[in-house]
Amino acid sequence: MFAVTSSDYAALVLRLSLGVMYLSHSVLLKLLTYGLSGTAMFFVNVGLPGWLAYLTFAAEAAGGVLLLLGVQTRWVALALTPALAGAIIWVHGANGWVFTAPNGGWEYPAFLLATSIVQFLLGDGAFALSRSRTFEFSRG
Repeated sequence: MFAVTSSDYAALVLRLSLGVMYLSHSVLLKLLTYGLSGTAMFFVNVGLPGWLAYLTFAAEAAGGVLLLLGVQTRWVALALTPALAGAIIWVHGANGWVFTAPNGGWEYPAFLLATSIVQFLLGDGAFALSRSRTFEFSRG
């Protein structure tokens, strides 16, 4: 059994927040709002292959569930970063800073990219199914 620290609770809050965000961005936005075919058409319109929309949806949905459960949190958070980097580079980067700009700005995916990297560094946190301390960074 591990002693639970305030850092473990902080990682838990971040993990749950990211999990909800990835799930809502995939299920609520890509599936229920635009539909997967509409999302694929959007990907094609910005110069990406349509099949990548389905892969992105699956990665975000599965990643969101795994983050909520606390299963391999570090690696899930790290695995989701290419989608965020791609969103900045191919979709939102040229739209400016503010996400309310037409087609959205880049600060939202940039913030999510940063928080996903922080989650990778922090690890599972409290109440995770696969809680481990095998990948610690030295303090000092």
